[in-house]
Amino acid sequence: MAEQTDIFDATDPFVLTRRWLAEADGAELNDPNAIALATADSEGLPNVRMVLLKDIEDDAFVFYTNYDSAKGQELSASGKAAFVMHWKSLRRQVRVRGLVEREDGQKADEYYGSRSLKSRLGAWASRQSRPLESRASLMADVAREGVRHGTDPARPPFWGGFRIRPLEIEFWADGAFRLHDRFRWTRPEASADWTVQRLYP
Repeated sequence: MAEQTDIFDATDPFVLTRRWLAEADGAELNDPNAIALATADSEGLPNVRMVLLKDIEDDAFVFYTNYDSAKGQELSASGKAAFVMHWKSLRRQVRVRGLVEREDGQKADEYYGSRSLKSRLGAWASRQSRPLESRASLMADVAREGVRHGTDPARPPFWGGFRIRPLEIEFWADGAFRLHDRFRWTRPEASADWTVQRLYP
């Protein structure tokens, strides 16, 4: 284990991420669980967008989206992704790179069921990433889905979760004179043990 300062002290990177997120929850004004998710298209051109991280499992990070969206298609095609969580109030960030798999079972059903009715109907109505004529058209689509599915819609087959199993996690904290603290956790495969290394800022 590389020499660490107190805020980096942990034997498990997922425990450390949960701890930092819990601290951010009391400090960030909006969406402390927001992540900038990076993917690449079939030509290798990068894409990045903000999504909400919904779960930190014992060995993975989980978020939800439309599988037919640009990010959904890119994730399914490559099986790889990266993201960063940045908390300006804490002057910290967590960077993750890893392998992707779908979460389209009971866990996805439970999360979908926990959302508001309008959000559930919105998932049915939105043909995410495709051209839209107007907001009025979108709202009409939502109304149609409400008539079609009622007050307890099932999860759409094209909507669910993605689980990122990281091969690399980097924890960064701001330092005076831009002499930041950085610790990178790496493993050659998802079932392997972690190695931790302090990095130059």
